Amino acid sequence: MSRKTDKGGSRTASKSIKDSEQIVVSDAIVINKIHVIRGEQVMLDNDLAELYGVETKYLKRQVRRNIKRFPEDFMFELNKNEFENLRCQFGTSSWGGTRYFPMAFTEIGIPQLSTVLNSNRAIMVNLQIMRVFAKMRRILLTHKDLFLRLEQLERKLIGQDKKIELVFKYLKQFIKEQEQPRKQIGFKTGKDKK
Repeated sequence: MSRKTDKGGSRTASKSIKDSEQIVVSDAIVINKIHVIRGEQVMLDNDLAELYGVETKYLKRQVRRNIKRFPEDFMFELNKNEFENLRCQFGTSSWGGTRYFPMAFTEIGIPQLSTVLNSNRAIMVNLQIMRVFAKMRRILLTHKDLFLRLEQLERKLIGQDKKIELVFKYLKQFIKEQEQPRKQIGFKTGKDKK
């Protein structure tokens, strides 16, 4: 680390390195930008560009210049159906008049971005993203039994809707029968005979 001497003669650490260590992206922000596409947890180019503080076109240009660093399991471009589905999930398009489909970076492709962007911010943001992915993995492993139980419960409940509908159908039928005047039973007295 380089040291500088200010006018007063005191030594100070390089300010840009200290400032970059202060960059913190909250876990919630990162988690909200993770999508599941093609069965993979991915982050999209425009979200990553926002986190890195660069334009999306710059990020894409750097990736295309270094495309050998991004094989299919590191990064893939969304196809038309995936793009339309994603736009529908957001309600309105945040991509406006984009000419290219977004790039989706997998968990192992995201760290590769810091090698092509060459900025302290990209490195610090990538470290935070990797920490979030690691936390998510730990949570999944820690609560794996809970997720398995939920999945089993979901499977049991799949056929329950039709059974519940059948119960309500029988209840309605029973209520209709109760509303109709019933023939009285029992001994008939002289007053009842007419």
